[in-house]
Amino acid sequence: MWLWYDWRSAAVADDTGLIHDSESWDGWNSISAVVSRLELMANSALIPEAKKLAQRFPDAKIRAHGDNDLPAADWPLPSDEALAALDSASLRMSEMGVDAAAGDKDRRLEHLLRASDELRSSLVTMEARLVEWVGLFLPKLRFEDDREGVIEGVTKVGSIQELADLFEISAPEEGPTSEEWNVIQSWGQATSDSSVRLVSIEESIKELVNDYLPSACLLLGPMLAARLCVEAHGRARLARLPSGTVQILGAEKAFFNHLKNGDLPPKHGHIFMHPWISRSPHWVRGKISRLVASKTSIAVRCDHFGGETWSEEAIAEIAQRVETIKLEHPSPPRR
Repeated sequence: MWLWYDWRSAAVADDTGLIHDSESWDGWNSISAVVSRLELMANSALIPEAKKLAQRFPDAKIRAHGDNDLPAADWPLPSDEALAALDSASLRMSEMGVDAAAGDKDRRLEHLLRASDELRSSLVTMEARLVEWVGLFLPKLRFEDDREGVIEGVTKVGSIQELADLFEISAPEEGPTSEEWNVIQSWGQATSDSSVRLVSIEESIKELVNDYLPSACLLLGPMLAARLCVEAHGRARLARLPSGTVQILGAEKAFFNHLKNGDLPPKHGHIFMHPWISRSPHWVRGKISRLVASKTSIAVRCDHFGGETWSEEAIAEIAQRVETIKLEHPSPPRR
C-alpha cells in the first residue's frame, strides 16, 4: 500500500494503482492558509489529510507527490483554480523569504566581517605603499613611531618640504614635483578615508554582536565572537557544535593535514586571537584553548536558546581559572 500526498490532498493506493481511500482540503481559497500548507511541506511535515490516512493505513508507505516509487494511479490532483492559488501562495512565500533574509543577522554579520577583512587587507597595502613612497624622499622619518601621524601629515601639508618641517627633519635635496606630490597626497587621503571607513565597519560589527551574542561577546570580545559565528555559518550551528570543533574553527587546513599526513593536530584556530591564549606561554595554550572553547560553547547556547546573559563576575571566574592553569604549569613539560 502507498500513501500519496501533496499540499492539498492525500490518497492511499495499492501496487496496481487502485485508490482505496482519499482526503482533500477545500480551504485553498485563502492564500495565507495555502502558505501554511507549503511551509508544512517545506519542513517535511505531513498535512492533516495525510495524517488521517496514515492512522487508517499504518502499513502504507508514505510518499510525497513527485516520488518515482509511486505506482501509476488516479491521484486527486488539484484543479486549475487550486493551482492558481498555489502560484499566488508561492509568490507570497518568496516575498516572505526576502523579508526574512533582510533580517537575518547571521548574513548581515557575515557581510560586515568580510567587508572588514577586505578593507583591512587593502588598507595595509595602501599604508605600506605610502610609507615606502614618502620614505624615498624622507628616509630619516621614523614611520614606526607614528604611522598614522605621518599619513595625517601627508594629507595636510602642501609639499615635501612642509612635511619635513612638520616632523623637524631635513628636507631632501630633490623632492617630488608638484604633480607627483598631488598624487602622493591623494593616496594619503584615500588611505586615511579607508582607515575611517574600517573603524565605522568595526563599530557596526560590535553593535550587532553585542545584541546578537551578548554572552559570547563578553567572553571573547566582539570581533572574535563575530568571526567564530561567521566561520560556523551562523549562531544556530555554532550553538550546536561541540567545544572541540569550536576550538579549531579556522584551523581546518592544519586539522586535515593531521588526518592525512599524521602532522600534529592543531591546538587552536581563530580562538588563538583571545589574549588569554595568545599572551600565555606556548606550553599552556592548548589547555587554555580547551577551557575557552568549552566556555564559548556554553555562552553561545545561552545566547541562542534564550538563557541568562553572562555577567562580568562569570568572566572574572574564568579569568581566574586561566591564571590557575598558568600557575599549575610554570615551565614547559619535560620531553
